[in-house]
This record gives sequence, structure tokens and C-alpha cells, in this order.
Amino acid sequence: MGRQTLAQQLTRTKPIGTAEHAGDHELKRSLGLFALTMIGVGATIGTGIFFTMVEAVPKAGPSVILSFIMAAVTAGLTALCYAELSSRIPASGSSYSFAYATLGEFAAFIVAGCLLLEYGLAASATAIGWSDYLNNFLVNATGWKIPGMLRSPMIASGPNGLEIHAGHFNLPPVALVVICGFLLLRGAKESATVNAVMVSIKLIILTFFAVIAFSGFDAANFTPFFMTDSAKGPGGLSAVTAAAATVFFSFIGLDTVATAGSEVRDPKRNVPLGILAALVIVTVFYLVVAVAAMGAQPASKFEGQEAGLAVILQNVTGKAWPALILSGGAVISVFSVTLVTIYGQSRILYAISKDGLIPKSFHAVSARTRVPVNNTIIVCLAVALVAGFVDSTFLWDMVSMGTLVAFIVVSAAVPVIRKKHIDLSTDHGGFRVPFGPYLVPALSIIACLYILKDLSRLTYWVFFIWMGIAVAGYFIYGMRNSRLNTNNQA
Repeated sequence: MGRQTLAQQLTRTKPIGTAEHAGDHELKRSLGLFALTMIGVGATIGTGIFFTMVEAVPKAGPSVILSFIMAAVTAGLTALCYAELSSRIPASGSSYSFAYATLGEFAAFIVAGCLLLEYGLAASATAIGWSDYLNNFLVNATGWKIPGMLRSPMIASGPNGLEIHAGHFNLPPVALVVICGFLLLRGAKESATVNAVMVSIKLIILTFFAVIAFSGFDAANFTPFFMTDSAKGPGGLSAVTAAAATVFFSFIGLDTVATAGSEVRDPKRNVPLGILAALVIVTVFYLVVAVAAMGAQPASKFEGQEAGLAVILQNVTGKAWPALILSGGAVISVFSVTLVTIYGQSRILYAISKDGLIPKSFHAVSARTRVPVNNTIIVCLAVALVAGFVDSTFLWDMVSMGTLVAFIVVSAAVPVIRKKHIDLSTDHGGFRVPFGPYLVPALSIIACLYILKDLSRLTYWVFFIWMGIAVAGYFIYGMRNSRLNTNNQA
């Protein structure tokens, strides 16, 4: 085969339908539909409800309910695209693999950069939030609280911008990441079983919260519905969109389901079903809990509130035991979010490395557990360092940025895969986006772009710097070492 031109290298696509045979570097297909759905729910429910209400409500006020609906509709449109692509390309790597098979290698590597940003920072942010609920649980259970210097970061945001607090280190999230790492190293099936148990507990706890919070429901808390305080933001629909951008990262679980494609039994059936089932469960719980929380507490009290849902229950009942139950449930729930997010990150690195775009050590798999050991350890170290030293305020919008860009690429890939690889006169036997290959993907892209427009300028600057690093990495290493590279094959 002759040498490839630069354009050919950038746009070369990975063949669809390449069989994945068991071998020394292959993952084991051990996950069924229930475990897969629980992975999606586990990676999603927890972040948006347990933490981001504190970030989103000050932006939008009671209309944050619309922010969750806007995010859910956007995620739903994209979920349909994910469902079709995952039924056609049942492999690890999620939107990275979808882009590689449709839009080309360079686009796939850019998506990979978005996913690494998305998953790495999401795992760190959720681990940081876990610290607040752990502290609340310990205070209510024993009266002892974690010393401030051991549960606050060195790098934090303050009224005057960036602040450095020498000697501070957020220890609890680092401990959480270490525990997650040990579980993941035992194997995907074992980790999925633990996750399913934790997710079940999470749903019970959130139902418990909603029942008690609705007992203190006050419709006056929804007036005025749209925030009008210009000192806190733009108000109106712009505030709704800004809050939607903040909470959108909490729908990362949809992408996480697709990262498990190489470890799922009957992936063409189970991955699409897992994505759609997770979306329905997540959306219902988000809306119920958000309405209950807003009805039980005025919007003005959310800003800066630690362990917010636990505090709401304590205020509604005047007793500590409901808050104790909620905090204990949150400790378990957020554990599952962190576990599954780190899992997703490690599987994306596995897929990228398998294609030769990053060093091969990232897809080395243990012969006993069939787990990518090296990359799991590296991911845990990176996540722990960020969680230990950085304030989560810097992380939420960056995760949303990465998620939205990845969702746009997935939506764009649907019409491409229909045109390039599928004979429309026959049915490939998997899920198809309804109303043809253009309408739903176009609506998904428009919705993602609409939410993206209200992210902060700082978020865009950091994102473009990260993308610059990714582009440099591709041209320095990935392009030359790609398994599809034929320039060195005479």
C-alpha cells in the first residue's frame, strides 16, 4: 500500500464490524442489560442532584427546573443517536470509537481529548463533593467533623479570584479514589455488581428525600420563577440556559454506558437499551428531587450550602436522623458515581491505545482479571491529585464543555454512518434513530450549541488550551503510531 497524504491520514476511518476475539489484550464480555443500565444510572444520578443544585440554583433560581428539563431533552435527543451508533459499533471508547468509524482519525482524537477531560474532571468533582456529605454524616452520627485543613483544597476560588491555601489538602476524596481503584482492579463484573447494589440504595435514598421534602413543600418558593437579580446573572431564559450548562455534565452516564461496549453480552441489543433505560430513570428522579428540593427551601439558601439535600431534610423535620440517613445514602451514592466514571475513563484510554494513538501500555490487560491495570492506576492517580488539590468550582463547567462537544460529534456521526456504511434497503438488525438520519441529530446538535453559548469565557479558554495540547499530541505521536498508518509499510 502506498504512502498516505496528510488529508488521508487525518480522515482515515476504522472499519466497522471488525471482530474482537478473545486474546491477551481483550476485555471479557461479562455484563448484562441490568448491570449496564445500573452503570448508566450510577454514573449519572448523584452528581446533578447531590452537588450541582448548589451551583445551578444561584444562577437560575426556581427556574432551575427548566434547566434540568432542557438538559434532559438535549440528552434524550443525543441518547437516540448513541443508541443507533452503539448498536452498529459495539466497542469500547464510546463517542471516540463512533467518530473514528465515521468522521476520521483526527476528529476521533479530538473527541478523545474531550472525553478524557470530561471523565477525569467529573471523577474528581464528584469525589470532592463526596467529602461534604461524609463530613455531614460524621457530624450527625458522632459529633466529630473532619478538620478543615484536611477537607479543603490548596487551590480554591475566592471573592478576589484564585486563592492558594498552603498546607490544605482534601483527603477524603483521595481516599475514595483509592478504594474505587482497588475495586476496579478486581474486575469489571465484580465492580458492576458492587455498583448495582449502591445504585439501588441511591434510588431508595432519593425516594426517601422526596417524600419528606414534599411534606414541607411551599409553592411560594417558586415565586418569582425566573431570577431577576442582575448581580447574580443575566436572569430569564439566559439564566436557565447557563444553569443547564452547569448541570449538563450530570448526564455523562449516557456516554459511560457506551464505553462498556467491549464488555457487554449481546452489545447490539443491550447497549442501546441500557442507554435509553438509564435516561428514563435518571430524568424521572432528577425532576422529582429537584422539584421537592425547591419546594422545601427558598432559592436564596442554596448558594454555598454544603451537603444541601441533607440540610433541607434537617430543616424540614427539625431532626437530625433524616439528614443522617440522607448523608449516609449520599456517601454510598457518590461512591458509585466516582467508581463508574473512573471505569469509563480507563476504558476510553484502552480503546485509544488499542488503535495505537497513545502508548500501548494503556491497553495492557491482566491475564487473570481482564482489566487494563496500568491505565486504571494512572487514571486513579490523576483523579486523586486533582481532587486533593483543586476546588470543584473550577471543574463543573469544564466537564459540561467536554460532554457537549462529544455529544455533538455523536449526533453528526449518525447521518455519516448511514450514508457511508449502510445499505438503506436492508435493516442492520439494530436500533435506528426515528424520523430518518437527519432530524433528530440536527435537533441534538442545535440543543447542544444553544447550551454551550452560555458557558463562561474562562471555560472556553481552558478548553481551547486543552484541545491545543491534544492536537499537538496527535501530530507528535498519534498520527505516526496509528495502526492505520501505512506510510512506513512499503
